[in-house]
Parts: sequence; C-alpha cells; structure tokens
Amino acid sequence: MRHKLFIALFICLFIVQAAWAQTPAETYSDSPVLPEGVRGERIKAIIDTLNSGKPEQIKEFLTTHCTERFRNFVPMEDHVEVFLGFLQETGGIDFSVIRTYVPERKGQTIVIVKDRNYDSYRGITIRFADAPDYLIGGAGFSSARPPADLKEPPLTEEQALAETKAFMDKLVTKGMFSGTLLVAKGDKVLLIMAAGEASRAFHVPNNIDTKFNLGSMNKMFTSTAVVRLAEKGKLSLDDPISKYIDETWLPKDVTDKITVRHLLTHSSGLGSYFNDTYAKSSRALFRKLDDYKPLIKDDRPSFEPGKRYQYSNTGMFLLGVIIEKATGEDYFDHIRKVIYEPAGMTNSDSYEMDYPVENLAIGYSPDPKSPYGWQNNLYKHVIKGGPAGGGFSTVKDLHKFALALLGGKYVSKEFLKEMWTDHLGANYGYGFSVATGAAGKVVGHGGGFPGINSNLDIYLDSGYIVAVMSNTDRGASPVAAKIGELLGRVKNK
Repeated sequence: MRHKLFIALFICLFIVQAAWAQTPAETYSDSPVLPEGVRGERIKAIIDTLNSGKPEQIKEFLTTHCTERFRNFVPMEDHVEVFLGFLQETGGIDFSVIRTYVPERKGQTIVIVKDRNYDSYRGITIRFADAPDYLIGGAGFSSARPPADLKEPPLTEEQALAETKAFMDKLVTKGMFSGTLLVAKGDKVLLIMAAGEASRAFHVPNNIDTKFNLGSMNKMFTSTAVVRLAEKGKLSLDDPISKYIDETWLPKDVTDKITVRHLLTHSSGLGSYFNDTYAKSSRALFRKLDDYKPLIKDDRPSFEPGKRYQYSNTGMFLLGVIIEKATGEDYFDHIRKVIYEPAGMTNSDSYEMDYPVENLAIGYSPDPKSPYGWQNNLYKHVIKGGPAGGGFSTVKDLHKFALALLGGKYVSKEFLKEMWTDHLGANYGYGFSVATGAAGKVVGHGGGFPGINSNLDIYLDSGYIVAVMSNTDRGASPVAAKIGELLGRVKNK
C-alpha cells in the first residue's frame, strides 16, 4: 500500500500543476450539452458523486464507472478522501459546458463546472477508456476560464475590490479561509487581510505578518538567483550541470546531458526527491543540501533532456547545488544576500521546524477521522525548506519580491523577459509560471503540499500584484483564481 504522504502529494501536486493546464493561451469552444450515450452518463455520474458526500456512493461510482487500473491506483479510502475533500472545498458543483481546445487534446474530455463556494469555474479532465464501455480511466481537477460565451459586465477597480472583499468575508464566515491576502497595484496596497488560526491547538490567530509555508514558491527565488549569476557571467545557462554537480549526486553520463537551462524549464526529465527513501527517513536528516544526496542519487531522466516539460523537484533542487558551486557560498546564505535583503524581505527564510520561530503558521489538512477534524503536517513536511520549496514568507514580503523583480533589483529587463517566456508551451518560464488571460500576462508561482497552499500572481499588463497564503490544503489557489477573474473584468484607463 502506498504511503499516505504520497497520496496527499499526488493530489496536491496534480491539482496545483493542473491549474495552468486548464488555462493555456489556446483557442477553445464550449458546448452546454453533455455527450450522448455512455460518456454523457459517466460525466453525469461523476458530478453526482462529487456532490453526494456519501462514501458508499463514491465506492459504487468507482466500481461501476471506472477502470480497474484507475480504481486500484490508490486504496479505495484514498479515493473517497479525494471526493469528500473536493466537496468540502467547492460546496458542490454544477455542470456548465464541455470544452474543446484547438488543437484538440486527444484522449481528454474537459468538463467545465461552476463551484458553489467560490462561484468560480473548475475543469474536470476525464480520460475515457475505449469504446463501447468508455470507463473512466483517470480524472483531474483544476481551475478553468469561464465559458466562452459568458459576457460578464466590466468592473471598475473599486467594484472589483468590493467584490473581492465581499467574497473573502463570505469565505471567512464559512470558516473556509485561514491565511492572509494582499492585493496591490504597483507599490500601492489596495486590500490586505488575515483570517483563521496559525495554531489550532492553541487558538492563535493569523495576522498580516504571520509566516506561511511557500511550498514550491521557493523555485522563484532559486531561479532568479541562477539567472542573476548567468547575467554576471558566473555561469552559462547552457553549461552541462556536470560542470557543477559531481558523481556523489548523479553519474556523469546523466549530468553531461542536462544543462542549467533544462533544470530551469523543468525539461531535464528528472523526477522528485519525495520518494520511498524520504518517506522512510527521519525529517531531521535533511537540513543542508548535501544531506539530500541519498534521495537524489538514483534519479534518472525519464526522457531525453530538453525534449519536453515534466515538473521536477529534483531538477530545481540541483539548481541550489549549482549556486553553491558557482559562488562558493552556502545556498541559504546566498539567497538571503541576493534575494531577501535587496527587497527588504525581513520575514522570509527556510526556517528549521524544530526551532521556535515566532509568528509561524502550522499547516493543517482536513481529517474526518480525527476527533479535532484536522491533522497537522509537522511529520510530513521537510524540517527545513530548500531550493525546490518549503521555505516561509509573508504576503508583504512577496509583494516586496514582486516589486524588486519589476524594479530590476535582481536582473535586467532583458533577462526578466527571458525568465518570463513560455519556452516549451507549458506555461512555464525559468522558475515562474507564465499565463495569459482576460487580465493580460500573469507570472508567478504557486505552492501546495498537505497543509500548505500559497500563490503569487504578478499582472504585467495591469500592474496588479496578488499574494495569497494559507495554512490549509488548497486554501489559496481558488482565492487567487477568483481574484484573477475579477481583475480580468477591470478596464484600466
């Protein structure tokens, strides 16, 4: 049986990455009619089951409508947990349209639904097995753009902010948001708030300076530091990583074929160090970068480097090793010196979780089996974050980071443009997500893990900056998506 950590990781990482997968800069058409026949029946069944909140109905759905492979991918109790968690988050969903992209995404049926809690649109990507049964062989959830024919009225900035505040008040009243939010336009803060508890055990409330876990958002700091070194001539993005990474990490015949650029764009083919070795090890073993060698040494590319995109925690981690080799400095010291200090980010770092760091939020996941309704993530998460994720920050510090980027404190505009270019058609640049929607071009990154969800969006065309941080599963991403919808309706002068 798979370790519960990996089930939670799979769910978090799949959902977080799927957020951009459902909203690429592609053309699409929408139909408000379900497919005829068996496929339409199965789509209706998955929606009814997601709305049911009944474990027995979920089990019946998986037995009747899904392939054996999908059903057995994780234990039945984990499937049930995912379905129940989706209902808790959304409050239920209603069918909207079937979406078809151009070019068509073969093997995928994309169902757009509207959730009842966030009043926003979600995509359910379904993979059907062959005819005539069309059993469901896989399903993923993500954010999605509104239906193509939906004409929402434009908003003024004041109206968008008022709707955001009303939306957040509703979530807080329902107990659905624990975290902090900042909306700014340039250096002017337009909305800032905190809600929920940093410690549910001691009922300590979150405040605007509470430090929240970043998840994968550390990738922005690592990548920016690497690009800065490239601009200063300390390394080349086309260097093979064997120039910096010795065989105590990976064999030379592997590192000779991977470049620094491959790591930045998630095209190395490497995977994730959250593996069986990690699951069976004490978290206290992993503090310095060299401590991670046992987790990485057996990783191998799953395809020829540079050929395609595959999200890789191992790849981003190795960029930290390259920073140490290229500078002769400890990775953490270097990031403090070249990222945090120039921006004035005084509440950001990779803190060690066995130290009493002040005003730091503990992460929580809903747990229906717990008498308290929640489970903390202290025994799942790394004891200290690193190049690929796991550090801490605040919404105010993330705002400062965005301003420092835009103000050229790290790299020139020429290198920023390269960092914020979608190099492989995967809506990803160098350590930053890159997307274009109703609000124009948006860059940033999200992070997710059990008990962790944070997000930074930098709206390059309109000047808005939105930072959302939460100490619960999926507490930030739906909020950021909703605010993005509202900002997309603002017509700036």
